[in-house]
Amino acid sequence: MNRYCFLSLFLLLVIQPALVEGQSREEKVRRDREKVLADGFWIYNDLEKGFAEAKRTGKPIVVVLRCIPCVECVKLDDELVDRDPVIRPLLKQYVCVRIVSTNGLDLSLFQYDTDQSFAVFMLNADGTIYGRFGTRSHHSDWYNDVSLKGMAEALHGALDLHRAYPKNKKELAGKRGQPLEFASPEKYPSLKKKYKDSIDFENNVVRSCIHCHQIGDARRALYWKNGKPIPEKIFYPYPHPKILGLILDPETKADVKEVVADSIAQNAGLKKGDQIETIAGQPILSIADVQWVLDQASPQGDALSMKVKRAGEVKLLSLKLPAGWRRNGDLAWRVSSWEYRRIFLGGLKLEEMNTQQKKAKGLGQGKMALVVEHVGQYGAHAVAKRAGFKKGDIITSYDNQTNLLSESTLFFYGNKKTKIGDRIQVTVLRNGKKVQYQLPVQR
Repeated sequence: MNRYCFLSLFLLLVIQPALVEGQSREEKVRRDREKVLADGFWIYNDLEKGFAEAKRTGKPIVVVLRCIPCVECVKLDDELVDRDPVIRPLLKQYVCVRIVSTNGLDLSLFQYDTDQSFAVFMLNADGTIYGRFGTRSHHSDWYNDVSLKGMAEALHGALDLHRAYPKNKKELAGKRGQPLEFASPEKYPSLKKKYKDSIDFENNVVRSCIHCHQIGDARRALYWKNGKPIPEKIFYPYPHPKILGLILDPETKADVKEVVADSIAQNAGLKKGDQIETIAGQPILSIADVQWVLDQASPQGDALSMKVKRAGEVKLLSLKLPAGWRRNGDLAWRVSSWEYRRIFLGGLKLEEMNTQQKKAKGLGQGKMALVVEHVGQYGAHAVAKRAGFKKGDIITSYDNQTNLLSESTLFFYGNKKTKIGDRIQVTVLRNGKKVQYQLPVQR
């Protein structure tokens, strides 16, 4: 299956929208709602009804969170999903609930990487979580993170856990996190005056919808706008296993496809072909499940027990995470990175220079060299433009620091070492000459 077909099939499976070129976002949401309600397969935007149906039937629940206005790079054909010979029969064993906005969402239960454009939960009617599905590590390329086969494996795995329930309730307890700062998104201070606890289908659908990424934005704003650094766990959310040197096969639950040499994963004893069964005692159904366990681990260092199957034998391993391990994560693909660009860079978007590019410019390896790829043009994202920055500038120093080798590293430095109102001196290389500018750290 080529990449285009895969993306069409997978995203179709998850959201089933009838998207037509030229429609406004408002029209797309309304048309999607009409189709789903007419089809009758999914319970639409009604979790209470979904849980009630699961209690009545004894089935597990699959909940898909997907904000329809977020239609980045999606072209779909509704007929494809109905013909899929594996997924459709699996979904029929669940109560299927489709959520198209996060207004009123129970954040004590539904915790996930809010920089995603969708998330899948498989649950018991009592709220016990069997597993999660859906991840990505790039803004548009999902091919190495998800697949139809991988989703089928996760759905099969959740059905197995459901059949064993409640004998396995203790081992599933860790799949549910502690309550967040507020019970639902619209209760966060930065969202409270703008949104209600439900989407407004009668009037302005799009503007009334709280998008997933706005939850993360609201959580970070609680700290930054009150003059406090954003906690490392929130700054680097849901670490992808590849930052540990662990490459997992997206067509399986969590089989090891590759282990990078001299990595945290290799030091743990993981090997290609290992089938990860549990981490920290939790059954693993997908890469998203791995990320959930990692997200609960301490940024200051941790050790996670692992049970893997290798050549038919069970192996017990320990994944030792050193202090600062989360900082290996790349923030650049995340929606949240645009807020960091506004705060710390005045709207600049930066790219790392490779070895050859540095050499051509006479810049030493291991030294800061971040190219300005984009200069914001409007409002608070145009602060750098007004200060004099230009596309193609090479930033070689930020606040007298020359060791900030990536955008993510610069963001984290700004979060820890600067405060609102600071004016940061930035050195750029332009046409072979050094130029210095100042950027204000924004609220």
